[in-house]
Amino acid sequence: MKMPMFTWSVFSTCIIILFAFPILTVTLALLFLDRFAGAHFFTLDLGGNPMMYINLIWMWGHPEVYIVVLPAFGVFSEIVSTFSRKKLFGYKSMVFAMLIISFLSFFTWAHHFFTMGSGADVNAFFAVTTMLIAIPTGVKIFNWLFTMYRGRIRMATPMMWTLAFIPCFIVGGMTGVLLSVAPADFQFHNSYFLIAHFHQVLIGGVVFGYFAGLYYWWPKMFGFQLEEKLGKWAFWTWNIGFYVCFMPQYAVGLMGMTRRLSTYGWDTGWWELNFVSTIGAFLMGVGFLFQVAQIADGIRKYKTLKASGDPWDGRTLEWSIPSPAPEYNFAVTPRGDDIDEWWEEKERRAKGIYPPEQPLEPIHMPKNSSIPFIMSVFWFVAGFGFVFGWLWMAILGLAGVGICMIARSFSYDTDYYIPVDEIKRTEASLRGSV
Repeated sequence: MKMPMFTWSVFSTCIIILFAFPILTVTLALLFLDRFAGAHFFTLDLGGNPMMYINLIWMWGHPEVYIVVLPAFGVFSEIVSTFSRKKLFGYKSMVFAMLIISFLSFFTWAHHFFTMGSGADVNAFFAVTTMLIAIPTGVKIFNWLFTMYRGRIRMATPMMWTLAFIPCFIVGGMTGVLLSVAPADFQFHNSYFLIAHFHQVLIGGVVFGYFAGLYYWWPKMFGFQLEEKLGKWAFWTWNIGFYVCFMPQYAVGLMGMTRRLSTYGWDTGWWELNFVSTIGAFLMGVGFLFQVAQIADGIRKYKTLKASGDPWDGRTLEWSIPSPAPEYNFAVTPRGDDIDEWWEEKERRAKGIYPPEQPLEPIHMPKNSSIPFIMSVFWFVAGFGFVFGWLWMAILGLAGVGICMIARSFSYDTDYYIPVDEIKRTEASLRGSV
C-alpha cells in the first residue's frame, strides 16, 4: 500500500518524537534534581555546567522545530496535488527528502550557540549539517513547483495559503543558511535578524501550513464550507501584515538591535522600523479577526453552505466518505493501491468500472473516557506546584495522577461494536439516501 504524503509526514514526525522527547525528559529530570535535591548538573558549583543545559535543550529543541513543520509539509503536498489536478511530482524523492530531514534534524542543534566557544571544528561541523538540511527541504519546494507546472490550478483559499508559503519559506530558509555560516553568526546571533528568520520560517512554514490544512479539511470535519470572500480578506491582510511586520526586523537586526529589549533610546535609529513592524503586527491581528468572522458566518449560514463528501474533487480516500465523517470513518476497508486512490476510483467509475460490493461487518470501536483529560489537569496542578515550590500542590497533583492511573488500569469496559444495522442507517442518513 502506497501512503499519501501527509501520512509519510506524520510517520516521520513520530520517528523524531520517539528519539527527541526522551532527551527532554532526561533534561527536565536533571533540572528537577538540581532544584529539589541539591544536585549540580547545570550549576557551576561542584563541577556543574550551565551550557550542558543549553546543549540538551537544543538537542531536543531543534528536532522539535521539524516536529511542527513536517506535518505542514504533508498538508502542502496534499493541497498542491488536489488543486493542480495532478499527481504529486517526485513522490519517491519527497519521501526520501522527508526521511533525510528527520535524520539530519538531530545533527544541527549547536548552530543555536556558535558563540559558545566550542571551537572551529565543532562550529564547522554544525555549520555544514545546517547547510545540508536545506538540500532536502529545497527538493520538496521544487517538487511542489513542478507539480503545479502545467496543472489546472484552482485558486481556492487552501491553495492561496500554500502559494504564500513558498516565497515566505524560501526567504526564511535563505536567511537560515546565512545564520548557519558560523563567522557571520557572530554578528547575527541574538539579534532581530534571527527573530525575523525564526518567525519567517515558523509562521510562513507552520502557521500558513496549518491555515491551509484548516481550510482544506474544514468541510470534512464539520460538514460545511467556509465562504471564500472573507477567507481571501483574511489571507491578504495576514500576508501583507506579515511582511510589513517582519521584513523591517532584518534591517534593525543588522543595525545592532538585540532581542529581549524592553525599551531603547530614540537616538538608536531603530524606532521608525519598529513602528512599521508594529503596524504589520496589527494587520495580522485584523486578518485573524477576519478568520473568526468567517467561521462565525459559516456557522450562521450552515445549511446554505453544507458541503458534499468531496467538495474539492479530492484525490485521497478521506474524500470518499460523507462530510462530516461518521465516527467509524469507513464502513468497509477501502482499497489502497495508489497514493491517489480516490482519484483513481473516480476515474474507474467514469469508465463504468465499479468495485465489487463488500458485505458490512460490525465495527470494533474504543469507548470514550474522561480519565486522560482529568489526569492532564492533575499533571498541570503538579507541575504548577513544582515550578513555584508549593510542595503541597505538587503532592496533591501527583496523588490525582496516581488515582487516575489506577482507575484507568481497572477499566475493563473499554470497547464496543457498532452493529451492521446502525452502520446502514448512518450511511443512509449521511449520504442523503432512503
